Amino acid sequence: MDLKEIQNLIKFVANSGVAEVKLEMDDVKITIRTTLEGNVTETTYVQQLPAQAALPQAVAPQQAPAVVNVTSEASVQAEDSKFITIKSPIIGTFYRKPSPDKPVFTEVGSTISKGDVLCVIEAMKLFNEIESEVSGKIVKILVDDMSPVEFDQPLFLVDPS
Repeated sequence: MDLKEIQNLIKFVANSGVAEVKLEMDDVKITIRTTLEGNVTETTYVQQLPAQAALPQAVAPQQAPAVVNVTSEASVQAEDSKFITIKSPIIGTFYRKPSPDKPVFTEVGSTISKGDVLCVIEAMKLFNEIESEVSGKIVKILVDDMSPVEFDQPLFLVDPS
């Protein structure tokens, strides 16, 4: 299953009104949970090499972080409603630098323009440059370097003024 198919599956589930969908294949397990109240979608994507060894680890952490992500995202939106949120277009690993020996793309307080590269998200060994769709000033970086990110997860807060 490639990244585009996963993104299409997430969109389909979010629009269908289904509360939860689980899909398991040989080395991939995908769980998509949707709450109808705030229209918030939580997605867990776990790639497992030995299926039996990784399964207990994948099932236990799924439960608690889903609640934490929803509450932290809601509080960020409430506090920072005047800012524009730049979200992740894909599932992957978030990197602030193009490579370990290079400087970061942007810092808090940096002025950005439309089209500037803000970060890189690595998905399935492909490094995707994430460009800004707005101009403004970086107010907050919401994700730590080398952290996993989910589809539509907030990455940056930008003050457009």
